[in-house]
Amino acid sequence: MSTIIEIDNLSKAYDSGTKALSGVSMNIEEGEIIALLGPNGAGKTTLISIICGLVVPTGGTVRVGGHDIRTDWRAARRMIGLVPQEIALEPFEKVINSVRFTRGLYGEKPDDGYIEQVLRSLALWEKRDAATRELSGGMKRRVLIAKALAHRPKVLFLDEPTAGVDVALRREMWQVVEQLRRDGVTIILTTHYLEEAEEMADRIGVINKGQLLLVKPKDELMGEFGGKTLTIELDSTLTEIPAGLADRGLVLATDGRSLRYDYDTRAERTGIARLLGDLSANGITVRDVSTRQSSLEEVFMSLVDDRKSEDAA
Repeated sequence: MSTIIEIDNLSKAYDSGTKALSGVSMNIEEGEIIALLGPNGAGKTTLISIICGLVVPTGGTVRVGGHDIRTDWRAARRMIGLVPQEIALEPFEKVINSVRFTRGLYGEKPDDGYIEQVLRSLALWEKRDAATRELSGGMKRRVLIAKALAHRPKVLFLDEPTAGVDVALRREMWQVVEQLRRDGVTIILTTHYLEEAEEMADRIGVINKGQLLLVKPKDELMGEFGGKTLTIELDSTLTEIPAGLADRGLVLATDGRSLRYDYDTRAERTGIARLLGDLSANGITVRDVSTRQSSLEEVFMSLVDDRKSEDAA
């Protein structure tokens, strides 16, 4: 894959002294889905706004498809579609006319066939003649996506795209996103639904306090930072962990019917085989065992908490 977005040492500071971004550098590959995660105020929206030409950076450079966003902004902007967090639509405008208007803003010739294709893909075709004020919040957000796709962008930014959307509509939207990726569109999203990022993204970027903590392939991130939990179901109830196992990091369930053992996936040895042998040696019969991988949310929270600890030190 070739690089479609190049970000080099990007920074943004406001007159108040607030540093929204500090030394952010990353490359985004053509056709990938990358999720930007971070707490509120971390700098995600500022980063997107700079790339889209809505905010002027203090320092650094950004190129989209080889076009500098400041010196060649028109060519760069034509490659980008943006779905913002806020729903801002003309309330009395018909859905289809709103999408047509956005296409015209980019200097594209009318193409009602393509507009129909976009509206159908977002389940908006039956609402094409409805005024946007008549739509539900979820449907309005779909209109925003249709407007962002109106000029056939190569890069699509989705800033909290499923906020306020019910579960069924959210899943349908992600089917559209997956189809866009198959069509070669590069997608950068921010989301608070971390399970979506875990399911959809090829790579994960974590931003906190204006700094890019890391950018890694999702599977690599989960393997490096994710732990696993072994749940050991017991054949009989325990009232306490035997003294001989007190230093093994076991946690007894409140009902005494199971033990939890957390271990690091990066460790050369997990210690599970020895643990099961020690349980047997202590007269504890195991009924069943199961493992669970840490979720992306748990990995994300551990990264942010680690950075908070470093700052406090």
